[in-house]
Amino acid sequence: MKIAVLIARILLGLVFLIFGLNDFFHFFPMHPLPGDAGVFATIMYTHGWLTFHGILYTLAGILLLIGRYVPVALVILGPILVNILLFHLTLMPAGVGPGVVCALLEIFLIWAYWPAFEGIFTPDGRRV
Repeated sequence: MKIAVLIARILLGLVFLIFGLNDFFHFFPMHPLPGDAGVFATIMYTHGWLTFHGILYTLAGILLLIGRYVPVALVILGPILVNILLFHLTLMPAGVGPGVVCALLEIFLIWAYWPAFEGIFTPDGRRV
């Protein structure tokens, strides 16, 4: 089990570290996206949202890779993954695969680190 958690943590960390750094160093070429997806991506880039995303991606990726504050990294990535999935499901369905894989890794890691999250789901916030 520990090996599976380590593999999932490293895979998810690498994905977000690499794509977070790509927002700053542009080592993967960006092709124009068609239709509404392209309009949305252009708006995000023009107004600096992708820089903020790059910071969050990089921070969460580093935390996952070093194995410190993993629950914090998972909390950072939760809404990001929801947005990735919604973007692909509504605007670019053909590219949803990597988002689904990352979401599954996230869910698995939340399950593995459940003691850090269980206080959120109790009425008074205390652990049972």
